[in-house]
Amino acid sequence: MERSLELGNMTRVQEFVLLGLSTSPETREVLFAAFLTLYLLTLLENALIVFLVCSHTELHKPMYFFLGNLSCLEMCYVSVTMPSLLAGLWTGPCHVPFPACLTQLFFFIALICTECTLLASMACDRYMAICRPLHYPLLMRPQVCLGLAGTSWLGGLLVSVVKTACIASLSYCGPNVLNHFFCDVSPLLNLSCTHVALTELVDFLSAIVILWGSLLVATASYVAIARAVLCMPSAAARLKAFSTCASHLVVVGIFYSATLFIYARPSRMEAMDLNKVLSVIYTVATPMCNPVIYCLRNREVQAAFRRTLHGSRG
Repeated sequence: MERSLELGNMTRVQEFVLLGLSTSPETREVLFAAFLTLYLLTLLENALIVFLVCSHTELHKPMYFFLGNLSCLEMCYVSVTMPSLLAGLWTGPCHVPFPACLTQLFFFIALICTECTLLASMACDRYMAICRPLHYPLLMRPQVCLGLAGTSWLGGLLVSVVKTACIASLSYCGPNVLNHFFCDVSPLLNLSCTHVALTELVDFLSAIVILWGSLLVATASYVAIARAVLCMPSAAARLKAFSTCASHLVVVGIFYSATLFIYARPSRMEAMDLNKVLSVIYTVATPMCNPVIYCLRNREVQAAFRRTLHGSRG
């Protein structure tokens, strides 16, 4: 009885205080304007991709199907993390109720896990298109594409349910200050006043399966693509293919490097300032760059965009 009362008294935190990125008012104003611009630009870019893919039949192909899914995900992704970042820059440290913090955490984990598996699916699609061109229509038929995308979204939700439930079951008896701009796993674990070994183990194992697993699939696909490109007889074709693959690898490399450094660790992370910088990379920079790298440089997408502009003028 005394033990249960003690545990009940330990869970006193009703809200968390997010410190955000900066405490200097002058710096906050500049950063607010910059991040608001990036946020709106990211929404515009990704919404344009979704519109083009849905409205143009020539883009109804597996590659653009996955890119449309990625753009939908990126819009949700930035809309989960950016509002609290902007609120912190506008007003200073902001207070987030406990349920709202866990809700943000749930959607963030679900979306980042989904993005990992979607990037791996996209790499597999490019491998099939370049290395198995004769079997490509059969291997990447609509049912397969829907299955891969659906598995990515559902898998992200299931992983998030487990991880969020583990974190929600911990006791938080103070302090309640999160040195971050959104509710993330490591800052919350650092504030728990109960043992977090099981939660850390679940977090680490899920990172191994989702992050490392999808990274290995993507890496193997791009290695096979590079080998196929090297066998091309035309130097111009090799250069074009390598240029495209290199830009894709840059985005994938930045995203996975940042996420692996933060999440694929068996212990709580103490360098929270570094954590925040890396979080900005994959929550702000990557969603903004993905449409440009994957889609807006593509000739078919550019042609569809021009037809859309000409149609609206007509």
